[in-house]
Amino acid sequence: MPRRGRLGKVGIWSSAWSNALREGRADVGEFGDTVAELDALGYGTLWIGGSPAVDYAVPALEAAPRITVATGILSIWDHEAAEVAAQWTAVERRHPGRFVLGLGVSHEGFAERYARPYSAMREYLDALDSAADPVPEEARVLAALGPRMLELAGDRSAGAHPYLVTVEHTARAREILGKDAVLAPDLKVVLDPDLESARDAARGYLRLYLKLPNYTDNLRRLGFDEDDFRDGGSDRLVDGVFALGDADAVAERVADFLAAGADHLAIQVVTDDPFHDLPRAEWRRLAETLPVGG
Repeated sequence: MPRRGRLGKVGIWSSAWSNALREGRADVGEFGDTVAELDALGYGTLWIGGSPAVDYAVPALEAAPRITVATGILSIWDHEAAEVAAQWTAVERRHPGRFVLGLGVSHEGFAERYARPYSAMREYLDALDSAADPVPEEARVLAALGPRMLELAGDRSAGAHPYLVTVEHTARAREILGKDAVLAPDLKVVLDPDLESARDAARGYLRLYLKLPNYTDNLRRLGFDEDDFRDGGSDRLVDGVFALGDADAVAERVADFLAAGADHLAIQVVTDDPFHDLPRAEWRRLAETLPVGG
């Protein structure tokens, strides 16, 4: 499986699938129709957010013939490596070349065993390599933010899937990863031509992430400070980690990330309820301006 190309230029990131499956209320028909539409619109990848298990990807893979499905991300604290490797192998046999295993260390408050995250990730990758059915490097990506984890992503996986980052971080990540590794950042989007209204919506979502040190530490490395983290985020911070405005404005931001070194953008449309909504109208609108199918 090639490192580049399998993700496409643009994909969709959504935690609605994980939350629906976890809460036992997934409407298989609705979700299947949605994945089939994303495939038909030309999106390259569906990123299943919200700490999914491997089997969360199966219904999406079965619903459409082409689109890649990736975990964004599977927490290494919640799933044993040998079990994940066996599950990956089973999915790969049924849907060859279409599933990408996105792995991450999550956050200290979310995992009881959280400790030494960098070393833990190295050990987890070792376990995937030594499993009875190994997961090949080209079939996995890491949720990497800092320099050490980015280096590990480039050395031991297909590349990196950074979350809550800026164009500047993308340029730095490309330098660290080198030219061959895949770089697939998340980009949050608020489709609203009223900039102040869009920022308000963005802040309502961003507040959740500004409580997590992994993200704020990375943002500090990019030059943001405590003033930027207050009240849901400064204008400077919101404008840095979101794409705000109409579909054309979003397309310009996507172009900025691609020019900075991203191979792929995982678009997350923020709505009033981003954890459960399937914003199909917004995904259709964005497909008209974004480089889907590329």
